[in-house]
Amino acid sequence: MIEIAAGKKFTENYKEKHTIDAMYGWYHYESRFALPVFNEVGEIERYNVFNVIMVIRHAKDGKMYLYDIMNIKKETSTLFQPEDITQ
Repeated sequence: MIEIAAGKKFTENYKEKHTIDAMYGWYHYESRFALPVFNEVGEIERYNVFNVIMVIRHAKDGKMYLYDIMNIKKETSTLFQPEDITQ
């Protein structure tokens, strides 16, 4: 999810409680992931794809940490079949 993230947006830190742990602000990225759906015999019949927003905090130590994954929405426009992944 992190490697394919896009749409980077920066937000200043406005809350006092995050003065140290998000000293240099917050970043929001759009990403997606897929979960397999299995049939009765245990074979993968399709994948459910989800879009998410990842919240990354830029800490006092200069490093960036995954803080939250929010706005998880199932993608309904595209249905991924197992053969789509292997090709």
